[in-house]
Amino acid sequence: MVNVFNAARHEESFRKKAAGSLTRFEEAKASLAGGVSSGLRRAQRPFPMYFESGSGSKIRDVDGNAYIDYTLAWGPLILGHAPEPVNQALASQLLKGHTWGAQHDLEIEVSRLLTSVIPCASRVCFANSGTEIVQVALRLARASTGRAKFLKFEGHYHGWDDSVLVSYHPSAAEIERYGDAPVPAGSGQRAHQDAVIAQWNDRASVEAAFAAHGSEISCVICEPMLCNSGCIEPLQGFLEFLREITRSNGSLLIFDEVITGFRLSLGGAQEHYGVTPDLATFAKAIAGGLPLSAMAGTEEAMEPIASGRVVHAGTLNGNPLALAAAAATIRTLAADGGSAYARMWRLGLELREGMQYQLKRKGVVVCVTGGGPVFQLHFQKSAPVTYRDTLAHDRALYSDFAMALLDEGILALPDGRWYVSAAHTEDDVRKTIDAVGRL
Repeated sequence: MVNVFNAARHEESFRKKAAGSLTRFEEAKASLAGGVSSGLRRAQRPFPMYFESGSGSKIRDVDGNAYIDYTLAWGPLILGHAPEPVNQALASQLLKGHTWGAQHDLEIEVSRLLTSVIPCASRVCFANSGTEIVQVALRLARASTGRAKFLKFEGHYHGWDDSVLVSYHPSAAEIERYGDAPVPAGSGQRAHQDAVIAQWNDRASVEAAFAAHGSEISCVICEPMLCNSGCIEPLQGFLEFLREITRSNGSLLIFDEVITGFRLSLGGAQEHYGVTPDLATFAKAIAGGLPLSAMAGTEEAMEPIASGRVVHAGTLNGNPLALAAAAATIRTLAADGGSAYARMWRLGLELREGMQYQLKRKGVVVCVTGGGPVFQLHFQKSAPVTYRDTLAHDRALYSDFAMALLDEGILALPDGRWYVSAAHTEDDVRKTIDAVGRL
Protein backbone atom coordinates (compact mmCIF):
# COMPACT_ATOMS: atom_id res chain seq x y z
CA MET A 1 0.00 0.00 0.00
CA VAL A 2 3.08 2.23 0.22
CA ASN A 3 3.12 4.92 -2.51
CA VAL A 4 -0.02 3.50 -4.10
CA PHE A 5 -1.09 6.99 -5.18
CA ASN A 6 2.35 8.29 -6.18
CA ALA A 7 1.73 11.15 -3.76
CA ALA A 8 5.31 12.49 -3.79
CA ARG A 9 5.24 12.88 -7.57
CA HIS A 10 1.84 14.55 -7.47
CA GLU A 11 2.92 16.90 -4.68
CA GLU A 12 6.01 17.98 -6.61
CA SER A 13 3.87 18.59 -9.71
CA PHE A 14 1.28 20.53 -7.76
CA ARG A 15 3.83 22.76 -6.02
CA LYS A 16 5.01 23.96 -9.43
CA LYS A 17 1.46 24.74 -10.54
CA ALA A 18 0.37 26.49 -7.33
CA ALA A 19 3.37 28.61 -6.40
CA GLY A 20 1.14 31.67 -6.01
CA SER A 21 -0.77 30.07 -3.16
CA LEU A 22 2.42 29.18 -1.30
CA THR A 23 3.81 32.71 -1.74
CA ARG A 24 0.61 34.24 -0.37
CA PHE A 25 0.49 31.79 2.54
CA GLU A 26 4.02 32.71 3.59
CA GLU A 27 3.16 36.39 3.22
CA ALA A 28 -0.04 36.02 5.26
CA LYS A 29 1.79 34.49 8.23
CA ALA A 30 3.48 37.85 8.84
CA SER A 31 0.17 39.51 9.74
CA LEU A 32 -2.49 36.78 10.05
CA ALA A 33 -2.08 34.38 12.96
CA GLY A 34 -1.06 31.03 11.51
CA GLY A 35 -1.63 32.39 8.01
CA VAL A 36 -5.28 31.23 7.97
CA SER A 37 -8.62 32.50 9.25
CA SER A 38 -9.71 29.09 10.53
CA GLY A 39 -7.31 26.59 12.07
CA LEU A 40 -8.84 23.68 10.15
CA ARG A 41 -7.55 25.14 6.88
CA ARG A 42 -3.97 24.42 7.88
CA ALA A 43 -4.71 20.73 7.34
CA GLN A 44 -4.71 21.14 3.57
CA ARG A 45 -1.73 19.48 1.95
CA PRO A 46 0.80 20.62 0.87
CA PHE A 47 -0.21 24.14 1.99
CA PRO A 48 -3.40 26.21 2.32
CA MET A 49 -4.59 27.29 -1.11
CA TYR A 50 -5.70 30.73 -2.24
CA PHE A 51 -8.69 31.04 -4.57
CA GLU A 52 -9.98 33.93 -6.62
CA SER A 53 -13.25 32.76 -8.17
CA GLY A 54 -15.81 30.01 -8.33
CA SER A 55 -18.72 29.15 -10.62
CA GLY A 56 -21.08 26.22 -10.31
CA SER A 57 -19.13 23.09 -9.36
CA LYS A 58 -15.73 24.62 -10.19
CA ILE A 59 -13.30 26.79 -8.26
CA ARG A 60 -10.20 28.57 -9.59
CA ASP A 61 -7.04 29.35 -7.63
CA VAL A 62 -4.79 32.41 -7.88
CA ASP A 63 -2.51 30.57 -10.31
CA GLY A 64 -5.37 29.95 -12.73
CA ASN A 65 -5.82 26.26 -11.94
CA ALA A 66 -9.43 25.03 -12.00
CA TYR A 67 -10.78 22.25 -9.78
CA ILE A 68 -13.99 20.28 -9.48
CA ASP A 69 -14.92 21.25 -5.95
CA TYR A 70 -16.26 18.70 -3.48
CA THR A 71 -15.40 20.79 -0.39
CA LEU A 72 -18.13 23.38 -1.08
CA ALA A 73 -16.55 25.74 1.47
CA TRP A 74 -16.86 22.92 4.08
CA GLY A 75 -20.54 22.46 3.20
CA PRO A 76 -22.44 25.73 2.72
CA LEU A 77 -22.48 25.83 -1.10
CA ILE A 78 -25.48 23.58 -1.61
CA LEU A 79 -26.21 25.32 -4.94
CA GLY A 80 -22.55 25.51 -5.95
CA HIS A 81 -20.43 28.62 -6.39
CA ALA A 82 -22.11 31.95 -7.17
CA PRO A 83 -25.52 30.53 -8.11
CA GLU A 84 -27.57 32.95 -10.20
CA PRO A 85 -30.68 33.03 -7.94
CA VAL A 86 -28.53 34.00 -4.94
CA ASN A 87 -26.55 36.51 -7.03
CA GLN A 88 -29.74 38.21 -8.12
CA ALA A 89 -31.17 38.30 -4.60
CA LEU A 90 -27.96 39.81 -3.22
CA ALA A 91 -27.69 42.37 -6.01
CA SER A 92 -31.24 43.53 -5.37
CA GLN A 93 -30.76 43.79 -1.62
CA LEU A 94 -27.29 45.35 -1.86
CA LEU A 95 -28.68 48.62 -3.20
CA LYS A 96 -31.34 48.80 -0.49
CA GLY A 97 -28.99 48.46 2.47
CA HIS A 98 -26.59 46.02 4.10
CA THR A 99 -27.87 45.92 7.68
CA TRP A 100 -30.18 47.96 9.86
CA GLY A 101 -30.24 46.46 13.33
CA ALA A 102 -34.03 46.56 13.01
CA GLN A 103 -36.90 44.52 11.61
CA HIS A 104 -37.63 44.05 7.90
CA ASP A 105 -39.87 41.97 5.66
CA LEU A 106 -37.23 39.36 4.80
CA GLU A 107 -37.34 38.17 8.43
CA ILE A 108 -41.02 37.33 8.03
CA GLU A 109 -40.49 35.81 4.58
CA VAL A 110 -37.64 33.49 5.57
CA SER A 111 -39.15 32.50 8.91
CA ARG A 112 -42.34 31.48 7.09
CA LEU A 113 -40.32 29.47 4.58
CA LEU A 114 -38.51 27.67 7.39
CA THR A 115 -41.64 26.88 9.39
CA SER A 116 -43.24 25.52 6.23
CA VAL A 117 -40.49 22.96 5.49
CA ILE A 118 -38.86 21.98 8.82
CA PRO A 119 -40.96 19.45 10.78
CA CYS A 120 -40.14 20.77 14.27
CA ALA A 121 -40.45 24.44 13.33
CA SER A 122 -43.38 26.29 14.82
CA ARG A 123 -41.08 29.26 15.50
CA VAL A 124 -37.54 30.17 14.47
CA CYS A 125 -34.87 32.68 15.45
CA PHE A 126 -31.76 33.86 13.60
CA ALA A 127 -28.07 34.25 14.36
CA ASN A 128 -24.89 34.21 12.28
CA SER A 129 -22.91 31.01 12.86
CA GLY A 130 -23.45 27.41 13.87
CA THR A 131 -21.41 27.87 17.05
CA GLU A 132 -23.54 30.83 18.06
CA ILE A 133 -26.93 29.23 17.46
CA VAL A 134 -25.97 26.06 19.36
CA GLN A 135 -25.24 28.22 22.40
CA VAL A 136 -28.72 29.73 22.09
CA ALA A 137 -30.23 26.23 21.95
CA LEU A 138 -28.36 25.05 25.05
CA ARG A 139 -29.34 28.19 26.97
CA LEU A 140 -32.96 27.61 25.99
CA ALA A 141 -32.78 23.99 27.19
CA ARG A 142 -31.38 25.07 30.56
CA ALA A 143 -34.09 27.70 30.97
CA SER A 144 -36.87 25.30 29.99
CA THR A 145 -35.82 22.50 32.32
CA GLY A 146 -34.00 24.26 35.15
CA ARG A 147 -31.11 21.82 34.64
CA ALA A 148 -27.47 22.57 33.85
CA LYS A 149 -26.03 19.52 32.10
CA PHE A 150 -26.34 18.37 28.50
CA LEU A 151 -25.56 15.02 26.91
CA LYS A 152 -23.41 15.01 23.78
CA PHE A 153 -21.82 12.18 21.84
CA GLU A 154 -18.14 11.48 21.35
CA GLY A 155 -17.04 12.66 17.92
CA HIS A 156 -19.94 15.08 17.42
CA TYR A 157 -19.10 18.72 16.69
CA HIS A 158 -21.28 21.56 17.94
CA GLY A 159 -19.02 24.56 17.42
CA TRP A 160 -15.81 25.91 18.87
CA ASP A 161 -17.13 27.24 22.19
CA ASP A 162 -15.47 25.71 25.27
CA SER A 163 -18.78 24.35 26.51
CA VAL A 164 -19.23 22.00 23.54
CA LEU A 165 -15.77 21.51 22.01
CA VAL A 166 -15.09 18.46 24.15
CA SER A 167 -14.61 14.81 23.18
CA TYR A 168 -14.69 15.89 19.54
CA HIS A 169 -11.74 14.01 18.03
CA PRO A 170 -10.01 12.40 21.01
CA SER A 171 -7.14 10.04 20.30
CA ALA A 172 -7.08 6.49 21.63
CA ALA A 173 -4.63 7.64 24.30
CA GLU A 174 -6.92 10.49 25.37
CA ILE A 175 -9.91 8.17 25.52
CA GLU A 176 -7.94 5.84 27.79
CA ARG A 177 -6.80 8.75 29.96
CA TYR A 178 -10.13 10.55 30.36
CA GLY A 179 -12.53 7.63 30.23
CA ASP A 180 -16.09 8.96 30.14
CA ALA A 181 -15.05 12.48 31.21
CA PRO A 182 -15.10 15.34 28.65
CA VAL A 183 -11.85 15.60 26.68
CA PRO A 184 -10.74 19.17 25.83
CA ALA A 185 -9.73 19.75 22.22
CA GLY A 186 -6.77 22.09 22.70
CA SER A 187 -4.60 24.16 24.99
CA GLY A 188 -6.24 26.95 26.97
CA GLN A 189 -9.57 25.21 26.84
CA ARG A 190 -11.38 23.96 29.89
CA ALA A 191 -13.15 20.62 29.81
CA HIS A 192 -16.70 21.68 30.47
CA GLN A 193 -18.13 19.80 33.41
CA ASP A 194 -21.73 20.34 32.27
CA ALA A 195 -21.10 17.96 29.38
CA VAL A 196 -22.09 14.31 29.80
CA ILE A 197 -20.41 12.13 27.16
CA ALA A 198 -22.02 9.09 25.55
CA GLN A 199 -21.25 6.86 22.54
CA TRP A 200 -23.09 7.33 19.24
CA ASN A 201 -25.34 4.40 18.30
CA ASP A 202 -24.85 2.84 21.75
CA ARG A 203 -28.12 2.66 23.68
CA ALA A 204 -26.50 1.22 26.78
CA SER A 205 -24.12 4.16 26.94
CA VAL A 206 -27.01 6.63 26.79
CA GLU A 207 -29.03 4.72 29.35
CA ALA A 208 -26.05 4.67 31.73
CA ALA A 209 -25.62 8.43 31.33
CA PHE A 210 -29.27 9.04 32.18
CA ALA A 211 -29.11 6.63 35.10
CA ALA A 212 -26.20 8.61 36.54
CA HIS A 213 -27.25 12.18 35.62
CA GLY A 214 -30.87 12.07 34.46
CA SER A 215 -32.16 14.66 36.94
CA GLU A 216 -29.44 17.08 35.77
CA ILE A 217 -29.68 16.60 31.98
CA SER A 218 -31.44 19.47 30.24
CA CYS A 219 -31.07 18.05 26.75
CA VAL A 220 -29.46 15.61 24.38
CA ILE A 221 -27.75 17.31 21.45
CA CYS A 222 -26.48 15.35 18.45
CA GLU A 223 -25.75 15.46 14.77
CA PRO A 224 -28.57 13.22 13.49
CA MET A 225 -26.04 11.89 10.99
CA LEU A 226 -22.55 12.11 12.45
CA CYS A 227 -21.08 14.12 9.56
CA ASN A 228 -18.13 15.66 11.40
CA SER A 229 -16.60 12.31 12.30
CA GLY A 230 -17.21 9.90 9.47
CA CYS A 231 -20.75 10.53 8.16
CA ILE A 232 -22.04 7.75 10.41
CA GLU A 233 -25.77 7.24 10.11
CA PRO A 234 -27.87 6.40 13.17
CA LEU A 235 -28.61 2.71 13.56
CA GLN A 236 -32.21 1.77 12.92
CA GLY A 237 -34.32 2.96 15.83
CA PHE A 238 -31.53 4.96 17.54
CA LEU A 239 -33.01 8.41 16.91
CA GLU A 240 -36.41 7.11 18.00
CA PHE A 241 -34.73 5.84 21.16
CA LEU A 242 -33.27 9.30 21.83
CA ARG A 243 -36.69 10.83 21.27
CA GLU A 244 -38.26 8.42 23.76
CA ILE A 245 -35.63 8.68 26.52
CA THR A 246 -35.51 12.48 26.45
CA ARG A 247 -39.27 12.76 26.54
CA SER A 248 -39.58 10.34 29.45
CA ASN A 249 -36.83 12.18 31.34
CA GLY A 250 -38.26 15.64 30.78
CA SER A 251 -35.24 16.65 28.70
CA LEU A 252 -35.19 18.31 25.28
CA LEU A 253 -33.92 16.63 22.12
CA ILE A 254 -31.81 18.93 19.94
CA PHE A 255 -30.70 18.01 16.44
CA ASP A 256 -27.61 19.90 15.34
CA GLU A 257 -28.45 20.16 11.65
CA VAL A 258 -25.71 22.63 10.78
CA ILE A 259 -24.52 20.13 8.14
CA THR A 260 -27.55 17.89 7.55
CA GLY A 261 -30.03 20.77 7.32
CA PHE A 262 -31.02 21.53 3.70
CA ARG A 263 -28.54 18.88 2.57
CA LEU A 264 -30.16 15.49 3.19
CA SER A 265 -33.58 16.93 2.33
CA LEU A 266 -35.39 20.27 2.38
CA GLY A 267 -36.67 19.46 5.88
CA GLY A 268 -33.27 18.26 7.05
CA ALA A 269 -32.34 14.99 8.71
CA GLN A 270 -35.50 15.10 10.81
CA GLU A 271 -37.57 14.83 7.64
CA HIS A 272 -35.19 12.26 6.13
CA TYR A 273 -35.24 9.98 9.19
CA GLY A 274 -38.79 10.76 10.32
CA VAL A 275 -37.91 11.78 13.89
CA THR A 276 -38.89 15.23 15.15
CA PRO A 277 -36.76 16.92 17.83
CA ASP A 278 -37.82 19.74 20.15
CA LEU A 279 -35.18 22.07 18.71
CA ALA A 280 -32.86 22.04 15.72
CA THR A 281 -29.97 24.27 14.72
CA PHE A 282 -29.11 25.17 11.13
CA ALA A 283 -26.29 27.00 9.36
CA LYS A 284 -23.99 26.28 6.36
CA ALA A 285 -26.39 25.45 3.49
CA ILE A 286 -29.30 27.52 4.84
CA ALA A 287 -28.16 30.63 2.94
CA GLY A 288 -26.18 29.04 0.13
CA GLY A 289 -22.84 30.42 1.34
CA LEU A 290 -23.80 33.58 3.24
CA PRO A 291 -23.25 33.69 7.04
CA LEU A 292 -26.58 32.76 8.61
CA SER A 293 -27.75 30.36 11.28
CA ALA A 294 -31.18 29.59 12.65
CA MET A 295 -32.82 27.68 15.45
CA ALA A 296 -36.18 26.06 14.84
CA GLY A 297 -38.41 24.56 17.48
CA THR A 298 -41.84 23.67 18.69
CA GLU A 299 -43.99 26.47 20.04
CA GLU A 300 -43.51 25.17 23.58
CA ALA A 301 -39.74 24.86 23.25
CA MET A 302 -39.38 28.35 21.75
CA GLU A 303 -41.66 30.08 24.27
CA PRO A 304 -38.85 31.29 26.59
CA ILE A 305 -37.32 33.25 23.71
CA ALA A 306 -40.69 34.45 22.41
CA SER A 307 -41.60 35.77 25.87
CA GLY A 308 -38.18 37.30 26.50
CA ARG A 309 -37.34 35.07 29.47
CA VAL A 310 -34.25 33.85 27.57
CA VAL A 311 -31.90 36.44 26.13
CA HIS A 312 -31.29 36.10 22.41
CA ALA A 313 -29.31 39.02 21.02
CA GLY A 314 -26.91 39.94 18.22
CA THR A 315 -26.21 43.05 16.19
CA LEU A 316 -26.25 41.23 12.86
CA ASN A 317 -29.07 38.78 13.61
CA GLY A 318 -31.48 38.73 10.68
CA ASN A 319 -29.02 40.49 8.40
CA PRO A 320 -30.93 41.36 5.19
CA LEU A 321 -28.16 40.22 2.82
CA ALA A 322 -27.99 36.80 4.46
CA LEU A 323 -31.78 36.47 4.55
CA ALA A 324 -32.09 37.48 0.91
CA ALA A 325 -29.65 34.68 0.07
CA ALA A 326 -31.58 32.25 2.29
CA ALA A 327 -34.90 33.01 0.60
CA ALA A 328 -33.34 32.44 -2.82
CA THR A 329 -31.59 29.25 -1.71
CA ILE A 330 -34.63 27.65 -0.12
CA ARG A 331 -36.92 28.50 -3.03
CA THR A 332 -34.40 27.10 -5.51
CA LEU A 333 -34.08 23.86 -3.53
CA ALA A 334 -37.88 23.57 -3.25
CA ALA A 335 -38.51 24.16 -6.97
CA ASP A 336 -39.96 21.39 -9.12
CA GLY A 337 -40.94 19.33 -6.10
CA GLY A 338 -37.42 19.36 -4.68
CA SER A 339 -35.97 17.65 -7.75
CA ALA A 340 -32.50 18.98 -6.87
CA TYR A 341 -32.37 16.47 -4.01
CA ALA A 342 -33.15 13.45 -6.17
CA ARG A 343 -30.36 14.54 -8.47
CA MET A 344 -27.82 15.14 -5.68
CA TRP A 345 -28.61 11.76 -4.15
CA ARG A 346 -28.24 10.03 -7.52
CA LEU A 347 -24.95 11.75 -8.43
CA GLY A 348 -23.60 11.22 -4.92
CA LEU A 349 -24.32 7.51 -5.16
CA GLU A 350 -22.69 7.27 -8.59
CA LEU A 351 -19.63 9.14 -7.34
CA ARG A 352 -19.09 7.11 -4.21
CA GLU A 353 -19.66 3.77 -5.95
CA GLY A 354 -17.38 4.74 -8.83
CA MET A 355 -14.54 5.86 -6.59
CA GLN A 356 -14.93 2.80 -4.39
CA TYR A 357 -14.70 0.56 -7.47
CA GLN A 358 -11.54 2.27 -8.72
CA LEU A 359 -9.89 2.19 -5.30
CA LYS A 360 -10.61 -1.49 -4.79
CA ARG A 361 -9.11 -2.21 -8.22
CA LYS A 362 -5.89 -0.70 -6.85
CA GLY A 363 -6.04 -2.94 -3.80
CA VAL A 364 -7.05 -0.15 -1.43
CA VAL A 365 -9.21 -1.25 1.49
CA VAL A 366 -12.12 1.21 1.49
CA CYS A 367 -15.70 1.55 2.69
CA VAL A 368 -18.19 4.40 2.39
CA THR A 369 -20.76 5.82 4.81
CA GLY A 370 -23.28 8.63 4.70
CA GLY A 371 -25.89 9.88 2.25
CA GLY A 372 -25.71 10.95 -1.38
CA PRO A 373 -25.15 14.70 -0.87
CA VAL A 374 -22.62 14.12 1.94
CA PHE A 375 -20.59 10.96 2.42
CA GLN A 376 -17.25 9.75 3.74
CA LEU A 377 -14.52 7.55 2.32
CA HIS A 378 -12.90 5.38 5.00
CA PHE A 379 -9.64 3.61 4.31
CA GLN A 380 -10.42 0.75 6.68
CA LYS A 381 -11.97 -2.71 6.57
CA SER A 382 -15.45 -2.15 7.96
CA ALA A 383 -17.84 0.78 8.11
CA PRO A 384 -17.71 2.58 11.46
CA VAL A 385 -20.73 2.56 13.76
CA THR A 386 -19.28 4.71 16.56
CA TYR A 387 -16.64 7.44 16.61
CA ARG A 388 -14.07 5.05 18.08
CA ASP A 389 -14.43 2.84 15.00
CA THR A 390 -13.12 5.71 12.86
CA LEU A 391 -9.75 5.55 14.61
CA ALA A 392 -8.94 2.61 12.32
CA HIS A 393 -9.03 4.89 9.25
CA ASP A 394 -5.65 5.13 7.49
CA ARG A 395 -5.30 8.91 7.60
CA ALA A 396 -1.83 8.96 6.04
CA LEU A 397 -3.02 6.97 3.03
CA TYR A 398 -6.07 9.19 2.64
CA SER A 399 -3.82 12.27 2.77
CA ASP A 400 -1.83 10.81 -0.13
CA PHE A 401 -5.09 10.18 -1.99
CA ALA A 402 -6.35 13.74 -1.55
CA MET A 403 -2.94 15.13 -2.54
CA ALA A 404 -2.88 13.11 -5.74
CA LEU A 405 -6.43 14.15 -6.62
CA LEU A 406 -5.56 17.81 -6.09
CA ASP A 407 -2.88 17.52 -8.76
CA GLU A 408 -5.54 15.96 -11.01
CA GLY A 409 -7.86 18.94 -10.54
CA ILE A 410 -10.14 17.46 -7.89
CA LEU A 411 -10.54 19.40 -4.63
CA ALA A 412 -11.53 17.27 -1.62
CA LEU A 413 -11.53 17.88 2.12
CA PRO A 414 -8.61 16.42 4.09
CA ASP A 415 -10.81 14.43 6.49
CA GLY A 416 -12.46 12.11 3.94
CA ARG A 417 -15.81 13.92 3.74
CA TRP A 418 -17.27 14.64 0.30
CA TYR A 419 -20.05 17.10 -0.56
CA VAL A 420 -22.17 17.08 -3.72
CA SER A 421 -24.04 20.21 -4.77
CA ALA A 422 -26.97 20.93 -7.06
CA ALA A 423 -24.41 22.35 -9.51
CA HIS A 424 -22.41 19.13 -9.96
CA THR A 425 -22.95 17.31 -13.22
CA GLU A 426 -22.69 13.81 -14.63
CA ASP A 427 -19.54 14.98 -16.41
CA ASP A 428 -18.01 16.11 -13.10
CA VAL A 429 -18.67 12.70 -11.60
CA ARG A 430 -17.27 10.86 -14.63
CA LYS A 431 -14.10 12.99 -14.65
CA THR A 432 -13.61 12.45 -10.93
CA ILE A 433 -13.97 8.68 -11.17
CA ASP A 434 -11.60 8.63 -14.14
CA ALA A 435 -9.08 10.71 -12.14
CA VAL A 436 -9.18 8.20 -9.29
CA GLY A 437 -8.52 5.46 -11.83
CA ARG A 438 -5.43 7.28 -13.12
CA LEU A 439 -3.77 7.68 -9.72
